[in-house]
Amino acid sequence: MRAARAWLRMSQEELATLSGVAKRTIVRFEQDLSVPYERTLRDIQRVLEERGIEFQFEDQTGVGLRFNSRKRGAGAPSSD
Repeated sequence: MRAARAWLRMSQEELATLSGVAKRTIVRFEQDLSVPYERTLRDIQRVLEERGIEFQFEDQTGVGLRFNSRKRGAGAPSSD
């Protein structure tokens, strides 16, 4: 999640606002201090995917991400 946010140049505060998830929850998750509820992860994932992030999985384990410029939304990095 932290890498996806950085790629999009999105602050924790912005992600919290857009996803409806408390900033403290995002901070704790990014610091590996807690594991969010499934609903929380879905809400965060939805926001990131709407802005073009595609998460890659192998055997239900996250292994990477990429940016899909055709899905570019607000906050996506420019191609300049």
